[in-house]
Amino acid sequence: MDKIVEITGLSKHYKGFSLKNISFSLERGYIMGFIGPNGAGKSTTIKLMMNLVKKDGGQIKLFGLDHEKDEIAVKERIGFVYDENCFYDELTVEEMKNFIRPFYRRWDEAAFKRYVREFGLPLNKQIKRLSKGMKMKFALAAALSHHAELLIMDEPTSGLDPLVRNELLDILRTLMEDGNTSVFFSTHITSDLDKIADYITLIHEGEILLSTTKEELLEEYCIVKGGKNLDLSACRELFIGLEESRYGIAGLARNKGDVIKRLGGSAVIERPTLEDILLFFTSRSGSHVSSH
Repeated sequence: MDKIVEITGLSKHYKGFSLKNISFSLERGYIMGFIGPNGAGKSTTIKLMMNLVKKDGGQIKLFGLDHEKDEIAVKERIGFVYDENCFYDELTVEEMKNFIRPFYRRWDEAAFKRYVREFGLPLNKQIKRLSKGMKMKFALAAALSHHAELLIMDEPTSGLDPLVRNELLDILRTLMEDGNTSVFFSTHITSDLDKIADYITLIHEGEILLSTTKEELLEEYCIVKGGKNLDLSACRELFIGLEESRYGIAGLARNKGDVIKRLGGSAVIERPTLEDILLFFTSRSGSHVSSH
């Protein structure tokens, strides 16, 4: 298997926060959703992958290469799409492209022109005059024009309206059709990942709580709902978290098959969303106020 990302035993210590011995991997041709609440360690992990900060321990391999020793070779094969604007505001789209272009040996000007047409990018407009959605499309066009094999996206849909978010997801779906590109998609908007992710890695307080395929995750766990008199004694150990309200009980449980066997028809069993899984796993009290 062609692993594009291999992180093993990675750690980084700051005052008040530590990334604790985290490990996960991503194969070529797949989208990994990297989820967790604010302050969980998502941006720290990305900065370490990009060698913007130095790790305290562990190993990061990208394309089978060491991210420090082979930094230039690695970064030529990566495209970055960040939530924050990382371009020079005073430059036009054309000028900024001309600034970026020399950094990449595989820059494809014909591909850039194609993306400019597809995305409707105004070449003569200053970066500062672009909408947030247009800045994101420019970042994506620049990443794709040097034939990046790995896209690292840090909260790319944050603050975008639903139409532009859907447009981005459609672009990513089309991009994945060739099976050559991988996407590492860090976000707290889990509904985007419900639509496009192949793998989900959940980080909380600097630790990886799970890393698996999205389908396995949504098949293994279930939302259980019932009245206040619902007896959970037969399977309480399977629950990640429980919420009690005046309407009844709701919770997230693992081993859906066991839950169904043990509770029979006394409860409603539903497929969870990624948001359900995120909230129940990361709630400090083990419960949350659900929208269900």
